[in-house]
Amino acid sequence: MLRSSAASGLVLATHKLDSITGRGTRFERVPRPPLPPPLPPETRTVGQLVAEAVKLYGARFWPSLALGIGPALFGVADRELEGAARAVFDLILGPLVFGASYGGAVALVRPIGRGRYVLVALAAGFVAFLPICLARLFRDFPGINLMAVAWLAFFCLAVPAALVERRGFVAALRRGVQLARADYIHVLGSLATLIITIFLTGLVLFFSLRALSDQALRVAALLALLVLTPIFMLGAAILYVDQEARVESSSRPRRKRDADVHSAFESDGAGRSDAEVEP
Repeated sequence: MLRSSAASGLVLATHKLDSITGRGTRFERVPRPPLPPPLPPETRTVGQLVAEAVKLYGARFWPSLALGIGPALFGVADRELEGAARAVFDLILGPLVFGASYGGAVALVRPIGRGRYVLVALAAGFVAFLPICLARLFRDFPGINLMAVAWLAFFCLAVPAALVERRGFVAALRRGVQLARADYIHVLGSLATLIITIFLTGLVLFFSLRALSDQALRVAALLALLVLTPIFMLGAAILYVDQEARVESSSRPRRKRDADVHSAFESDGAGRSDAEVEP
């Protein structure tokens, strides 16, 4: 008798404890609400552009990773050279390497032309990335990095203009400036955000491996450039899509605010051929 009453009391206490803590009850899995649709390119924000670049990186991982091979090798060679050899190497080979990587990123975003348009894109990339390589040589000059990024924002879109729109060298540069001027703050902010993202990520990697040997740090720097550079290139390629959409949206005819209806206050407003007048 005592055992049965003790057992029933224990079962009752267990049920009460489960009701208090919520144990023993089944919760149905609540489905997550769907994510909001992405903004159209003409209104895409800087943060969403970075997210789209990372998303494209994951979707096309191996072709995207190949974009970082050239810049990574360039960065390693730049550290080993000194003096005039380094200056010649940076100013001649550097812009071509970055321009070629950027052209490859454009090819992952849009269909591109072949043949001479690739050479035009390399020449445009040389013009766009030359100040970036100059900034590596004159790091102590105040504000040179900002000036280099501002120059890049003006002329980098000439590379996709040559490849996607199949333009000549001068026409591609003009088109790149036109695309940049459609929303220059968006271009400059996007490029600066991509650069800061890569810099901070590489800095975290450096501090996590700083206790290792010099050789290990060089390998880590190579891997960081290899993995992180494609994010910048893909983001700059997506930036072309944004600016192209902004140019097209600004050239569309807009509906008049008055819907071509006579004003209630100025029925005979100037400039109207059908002004309402008293008979």
